[in-house]
Amino acid sequence: MASMSSLILPPYLTKLSVKPQSNQHLLQFLQPNLPKNLTLSSRPRKLRLFVAAEEQTATVASPSSEAARRLYVGNIPRNLKNDELTKIVEEHGAVEKAEVMYDKYSGRSRRFAFVTMKTVEDANAAIEKLNGTQIGGREIKVNITEKPLPQVDLSLLQAEDSQFVDSPHKVYVGNLAKTVTSETLKKFFSEKGKVMSAKVSRVPGSSKSGGFGFVSFSSDEEVEAAISSFNNAMLEGQEIRVNKA
Repeated sequence: MASMSSLILPPYLTKLSVKPQSNQHLLQFLQPNLPKNLTLSSRPRKLRLFVAAEEQTATVASPSSEAARRLYVGNIPRNLKNDELTKIVEEHGAVEKAEVMYDKYSGRSRRFAFVTMKTVEDANAAIEKLNGTQIGGREIKVNITEKPLPQVDLSLLQAEDSQFVDSPHKVYVGNLAKTVTSETLKKFFSEKGKVMSAKVSRVPGSSKSGGFGFVSFSSDEEVEAAISSFNNAMLEGQEIRVNKA
């Protein structure tokens, strides 16, 4: 319900004898900055303006909204398909949809997926039963999807992605540390040859690294040299995997 806030007029207005319905224009003339949607009330020697404040409705995610039912499933096997994931998760609750994420350049699975459950209860049950379990020998992580960080300027990351020079001669670089940037990746591979471009893939809608990237070259020979030199090499504390994309 709308709340009412009282505004006391300056002294020179309190001395005016006014009628609530007929002096609206006078008030607007004397006080042009006052809101126009005013309800006027007068009492002996005291004039009050009651402003009807618009009701502010906070946007609160409903417990039954999709955000509360959407699960992140990470570290899945690369060959796991949507229907296979659905069968695994629906053992613990009703599944609305399951979607394995793929890289748009290589077509390879990004080793994570999103699963939307029918109810919040189904989502909580799936987390409790599946988080930390194994699929295909890999320990998976299951939790409610994180909200994108609103303070991150994603346009800068999109500009970075658009500058990537794609090529049929490129390598996939996996198990990247979260701190590795596209520039870091390019400099690292440039130590052994000429790199056309490099890019770290990010979780959609955020600035978080996806843990893998691509480096493009101008020939197959350079690709083979990069694999030979950098596969299982250490980059910022982690052993990276390098193979043909």
